Amino acid sequence: MGNFGACRDVSILSVAPCGPEGAAHGCYLLELENPGLGPAAAGQFVMVRPERFGQNPIWPRPFSICRLTTRTLTLFVQACGRGTDILCGLAAGDKAALWGPLGQGFALEPEIPTVMLAGGVGIAPFVEYAATHPAPSNLSLVFGHRQPLSCYPFAAMAELVGRAEAFCEKTPDDLPVFIERLDAVVAGAASGLILACGPRPFLLTVARLARKYSARAQVSLENRMACGVGGCLGCVEKNALGAYVQTCTEGPVFWVEELALAEDA
Repeated sequence: MGNFGACRDVSILSVAPCGPEGAAHGCYLLELENPGLGPAAAGQFVMVRPERFGQNPIWPRPFSICRLTTRTLTLFVQACGRGTDILCGLAAGDKAALWGPLGQGFALEPEIPTVMLAGGVGIAPFVEYAATHPAPSNLSLVFGHRQPLSCYPFAAMAELVGRAEAFCEKTPDDLPVFIERLDAVVAGAASGLILACGPRPFLLTVARLARKYSARAQVSLENRMACGVGGCLGCVEKNALGAYVQTCTEGPVFWVEELALAEDA
């Protein structure tokens, strides 16, 4: 678990559209100075609250660590509401409060073939995972998306991993085709390690397929968070025993068998 004791003021270094079509689709890379964060496990996250929030929105926003170096912290942000709209409109020199790295990251088993399944903004933590993995040739990526592919940090990852494929869902008719592809991928990776991050319906599908093929799989939940440190109880998730666990402190990454994820829930 990350050390969340320090809330630090940081400067925004840059805010740039992700790819030539990023601005049109609200997809941005937000680069902040690293205020002294130590190494983070891919899948951990930070809480960010820019000064421009003022009194509204009140709560900070959680973001997976997309890339962390000794100098910079990069976040992938898609504008989808008031908070993210403000974040995507920041400029170099703006200030923000930041705390993290928080939560539990993905398992790292360098000698095991590992499949990363990402949906939309769920690609963000896998950038860090691929960039820091000791044996990236053992990694493969299957990425489902709706916006143009250039709006996501896909190309840089494709150069790192052993195999990468992208599937664009343009119409509702494409969804069953993508699910069929996921079924085949999970079946073929059942003896390795499967990691998934994306919207909830996507994760529920991955969880179902992992159970179907008795695959070792982890999912990173995107539950709403207000504090990120276990104080507000706003991000709870039901576990396999019927009790509730906090996504921010006990997750956001869980083994599938730890949770009561069901598509009909």
